[in-house]
Amino acid sequence: MISTRRLRLLRAIAVLTFFGFTGKLFWMQVVEGSATAAEAMAQSTFTSHIPALRGQIQDINGLPLAVTIDARNITADQTLIRDPGVTAQVLAPVIGADPTALERTLTGTHRFVYVAKEVTPQVWKEVQNLNLSGILSESASRRVYPQGALAANVIGFINSDGIGRGGIEYSFNKDLAGTPGRAVFTMAGGATRIRTGSQDIVQPTPGASVRLTIDRDVQWIAQRAIADRVKYARADFGMVTVLDTTNGHIVAMAVAPSFNPNDVRKTDPALLGNRAVSNVFEPGSTQKVLTMAAVLEEGAATPTDKFVIPPTLRWKGVKTFHDHKPHGTLHLTLTGILAQSSNIGTIKAATRIGPEKLYEYLQKFGFGSRIGSGLAGESAGILPNIDGWSATSFPTIAFGQGVSVTQLQAAQVYQTIANDGVRITPTVIAGTVDANGDFQPAPTQPQTRVVSANTAKLVREMMESVVSEEGTAPGAAIPGYRVAGKTGTANRRDDECHCYRGYVSSFIGLAPADKPRFVVAVVLDNPRNGHYGGVLGGPVFKEVMTFALQKYRVPPSGSTRPVIPTTWK
Repeated sequence: MISTRRLRLLRAIAVLTFFGFTGKLFWMQVVEGSATAAEAMAQSTFTSHIPALRGQIQDINGLPLAVTIDARNITADQTLIRDPGVTAQVLAPVIGADPTALERTLTGTHRFVYVAKEVTPQVWKEVQNLNLSGILSESASRRVYPQGALAANVIGFINSDGIGRGGIEYSFNKDLAGTPGRAVFTMAGGATRIRTGSQDIVQPTPGASVRLTIDRDVQWIAQRAIADRVKYARADFGMVTVLDTTNGHIVAMAVAPSFNPNDVRKTDPALLGNRAVSNVFEPGSTQKVLTMAAVLEEGAATPTDKFVIPPTLRWKGVKTFHDHKPHGTLHLTLTGILAQSSNIGTIKAATRIGPEKLYEYLQKFGFGSRIGSGLAGESAGILPNIDGWSATSFPTIAFGQGVSVTQLQAAQVYQTIANDGVRITPTVIAGTVDANGDFQPAPTQPQTRVVSANTAKLVREMMESVVSEEGTAPGAAIPGYRVAGKTGTANRRDDECHCYRGYVSSFIGLAPADKPRFVVAVVLDNPRNGHYGGVLGGPVFKEVMTFALQKYRVPPSGSTRPVIPTTWK
């Protein structure tokens, strides 16, 4: 029998125990309750990013050149995967992964890891049907280029994180990307997601679409023509640019060889840029048009002025200049100098204005400055400051060596001549399209008067002689249209040997010469099957220009070209 004293002791212990448990429960529920709940919630709650729909890149007619389609990112919660090895063996064939590497991805204690990115909705449905614990997904998107390699060097590409890394994708990445949203979820029942509330969802803002000045049809013809010519000439690469002379729009810009932006990983990195705006070369005889424009504008000569062209020209006792073909003494007019592409004649004409004036016109035509076309990777070219010119810089620059330009800069000279002496900054951006489909045109491009309308007209008429039987590019003529152009065959600066080796062959022309609509510039770098610009570039010009004139229904010329004497006795 328990004594009264012991009974009291047991009662006291029971009371103390009761109050101890009660106090502990109070502490856990009241004092630590919010912290414990927060910790539990943190362990089962995560934030999922909702990607914004990337805007399209379109051609001038609104046809898509780059689009974004729905996709899924497959993710995993490693803590919910019972057997990573078995899961990997089952999952790998469906997503095209290596089972061993996939097992490593699935093993660990991370609540969130990426398993595969940008898979199609069909693939995700197959994964769902496997009912694999811990395998989840999130909304994603996939960039697709429906025209493949068409205009790839202009459009560019994106990396695995959806960020533009080349072309328009890079230079307009912020506009195209939009703003991603987010959603907060809690986990329940292993792999079941439950949204915490509408207040924890931020909807994404779609990116704007960028409409280019590129015409898909003209681009296709230009790309095919230059690719064929690069192959024929065994050139390192080639470029074609088509400019609308009335507004500075880049209608086509093709580079060969090119790449497919749908599969950049297998592409030589050297092909990913846009050589038409990044690579520089010495323009050679195509620059003689600029020199002639300067001479005419300064009133130093007329198209029919007479020049005596000796077989060679000794310059200040330090260098002897020749023409591209040996000849005796020639009697050429200023027009004949351009038609026959005489270096000696160009030097003699340029001496009438001097180096300071020539340098001034080089700057006016845009040499030595970035154009601002909206294209990534633009180079300013190389125009040496006149204070650093050597004893032979003036004569060599007059006929196109000693300076370096991009193809777009060279084409810009001809656009200026075609547009009655007014230089319009070339652009590839027509405008933007918002999420509602409303088009906002780009601002009008800056315009600069370089030479008078009369000078530009005289230069065009002189250039027509180049495409005649008396000139260096009769094969560039287009039946029914007056065509003006200029050939170029420049010594090629080779960075490997820091010397001149090989050639850069080019032809730049405009049509119709009496009312110009388009400029087409063709350049082939280091051709090995021939090297004259008229022979290699002329046929490409003719094919591309003929298509552009026909597509845009440009009427044939309503007059015949004026016959300007090229020789005299």
